Amino acid sequence: MLRSIDFGESDRVLHLLVPDAGRLTAIAKGARRSVRRFAGTLDLFNHLRVGVERSRGGRMARLDQAVLIRSFPPLRCDSARFALGCYVLELIGRLAPDGGVRADTERLFRFALGALDNIARSRPDLRLRTLLELRALDALGLRPELGRCVRCSRPADGPGALGFHVADGGPVCRRCAARLEGLLPVHAGTLRALERGLRLDLDRLDRLVLPRRSLDEARELLERFQRFHLGVELRSAPFLAQVLGSP
Repeated sequence: MLRSIDFGESDRVLHLLVPDAGRLTAIAKGARRSVRRFAGTLDLFNHLRVGVERSRGGRMARLDQAVLIRSFPPLRCDSARFALGCYVLELIGRLAPDGGVRADTERLFRFALGALDNIARSRPDLRLRTLLELRALDALGLRPELGRCVRCSRPADGPGALGFHVADGGPVCRRCAARLEGLLPVHAGTLRALERGLRLDLDRLDRLVLPRRSLDEARELLERFQRFHLGVELRSAPFLAQVLGSP
């Protein structure tokens, strides 16, 4: 469950993430009027088994039934977990496709479940936010390049700070950087740490250490990269920054 919106006098409009179709919008008729129908199921974060009648012609699908599989209680009892969970789901909800290749939508669905499980088990901090945001972009097919120059494909390495080109989605070598403006400074060590964060299993993200400089650079990089693709700030971002603190 990505989002639930009251609609009319008794209905709810739901934004769901489903493994075979990505993001799906459905209406639950009478969900607010009946205490029995959908009782305790149509809440944020819930992992559900649903019965949906999909419509043609651009109309919303109709949710006929929903069975709760898992509700991730720790996300509802702790402000930091709740804020990070909301942020990850909002990012997915904004960028997830309506439809798509099944292998890709299943991968995104598995990431969403794994991310919520990680948040429920961990103590959220800026490091975890950074790594989950990177992994979310990767699962959405928007992974930034981290190893090679996006202009000439040379390895992005060397002493001192490199430049990251947000619009091109990756670093540039020093030769290519001489012809560009507005580059974001980032060290090769930060890029290598983020690459390791992409290779780790989700339940092992706590093994990756990000020094303060790398964390600061990674936060700035991902904030600008994500904003470039979204065009707006996520509504949950200010609350998450307040709870976790900003670098």
